[in-house]
Amino acid sequence: MRLADLRGRSVAVWGTGREGRAAVTAIAKHEPSRLIAVDDSANYLSVEWTGPLAELAPLAGGEHAFAALVSADVVVRSPGVPSTHPFMVELRSRGVTVTGGSALWMAENAPKTVGVTGSKGKSTTSSLISHLLAAVGRPNAYGGNIGIPLLDMPPAELYVLELSSYQCADLTRSPRVAVVTSLFPEHLDAHGGEREYYRDKLNILRHSPELIVVNGADERLRAELRGVSDAGRFPPVPAAADDSRFRVEDDLVFCSDDVLFPRSALTLKGRHNERNLCVALAVLDGMGVDVVGERATLEAAVREFAGLPHRLTEIPDASGLVFVDDTLSTSPYSAIHAIEAYEGRPLTVLVGGTDRGLDYTPLRDFLATRELTVIGMPDSGERILSVLSDLPGIRTQQAEDLADAVRLSRELTPADGVVLLSPAAPSYGRFRNFEHRSEAFQQAIRETAD
Repeated sequence: MRLADLRGRSVAVWGTGREGRAAVTAIAKHEPSRLIAVDDSANYLSVEWTGPLAELAPLAGGEHAFAALVSADVVVRSPGVPSTHPFMVELRSRGVTVTGGSALWMAENAPKTVGVTGSKGKSTTSSLISHLLAAVGRPNAYGGNIGIPLLDMPPAELYVLELSSYQCADLTRSPRVAVVTSLFPEHLDAHGGEREYYRDKLNILRHSPELIVVNGADERLRAELRGVSDAGRFPPVPAAADDSRFRVEDDLVFCSDDVLFPRSALTLKGRHNERNLCVALAVLDGMGVDVVGERATLEAAVREFAGLPHRLTEIPDASGLVFVDDTLSTSPYSAIHAIEAYEGRPLTVLVGGTDRGLDYTPLRDFLATRELTVIGMPDSGERILSVLSDLPGIRTQQAEDLADAVRLSRELTPADGVVLLSPAAPSYGRFRNFEHRSEAFQQAIRETAD
C-alpha cells in the first residue's frame, strides 16, 4: 500500500508521537475521505494536539479511541503500538487494513534504500554504512528508527535506514538492500513471543530485496534464514564469519585474500563491532563499490568513525577507573558483547532495569568461566544475580539504585579496572529512557568522585 492508495479512504493514525505526527502530515496531502488521530493511552488528555495537526486530523481518545479505529478503512499504527495490543486482534478480525508509516514510505522508496535491522548492532552498522558510502562519493540520507521518521525524510537519491522490529513488521516491500546484523530474543512482550519476534524482524527479507547481507557469525540468524521464503534474487551474503569474503583475521580486515587495513583503524571496541564493520563493507561491495581499490579512502573513513552515544562510551575518572556507558544494552546478549570488549581488564558490571521475564541462562553460561563483579539494580537485578549466584568466579552485590551501584563499584573495582553499565534488561526501570539513565549514571560518577 502506498500513500496515494489512501485517497478517498477513511484513515485512522494510531499514535501521537513523532511517527504519528509525520503520518498525519503526509497522509493529509493525499486527500483521504476522513483522517483522524487516535491516542488510546491513559493520559491522552495531556497530549498537545492543536493548530495545523488538529485541523488535519481531530484527536480521538479514551472511550472514543476504539470506535475511531474500527470504523476506519485503514489504520496506520505507530511503531510504539505493539502487535499484542488487544485492539490489533479485533481490527484484523474485522478486516480493517493495518499498516505503518514506515511501510507506506518503503512502498515508494524501496529501490533506493539500504535497510538495516538486527537485535544488536543495527544503529552502529547503519550509521557506518552511511558514513562509508559518503566517503566513496555516494551521498545519502540517513534516518529511520534512530532519528527522523521515514515519512519526514527529505528527498534523496539514496537512503540508509535503521529499522526496528516494529517497523519491519508492517513492510510489504523490502528495501533494495536488506541487512540483518544479529538475531536473539528481544521485545517479546510487544511481539507475542520469540517466534513472533523473529517473524516480524525478518519480514524485511520477505519481499524480494535485490541484495541481502547478514552477519554470518550469528548461528541463530543463519538458521532462521532457512525459514524465510522469497528471501531475494540471490542467496544472502554472510559477512564476518571465518570463511567470509569480509572478515577480521590476525588483527587485519580482509576482503577475500586482500588486506584492506588493520583492525586498529576501527576505534570501536569488541568483536561485535568487528562484525558490524565486515557487514558494512560487504554492503558497499554488493552495491558495486570497489572496496579493494578504495581501501585507503575506506581506512581513513573508518578511523574517523567515532560510533554512537551510549554504546560502550568511555568516561575516564580521576581515580584511574574507566566507567563505560552502555546504557543501550537491552538484553543479556548485548551485555555479553560488552563484557567481551573488556576481556583482560578487572571488570564490574552493573545490571538491572524493568523485569520483563527474559531468560538469563545465556549470560550465566557465558560467565561460567570468567571472573568479575556483578552489581544488581532494581527491578531485574536481583533475579539476574540469583541466576549467577553459584558461579565460582562471579562476585555479586545488590544495590538500592543506580547511584548506590556506582558507589559500590568504586569500592569493589581495582584502580585500573572498568565499571560497565550494561543493564542486560529491556527497559529503564525508574528512568524515562536511555538518555535519562545515562545522565543519572554520569551524575552518580561525579557525585561519588570524592
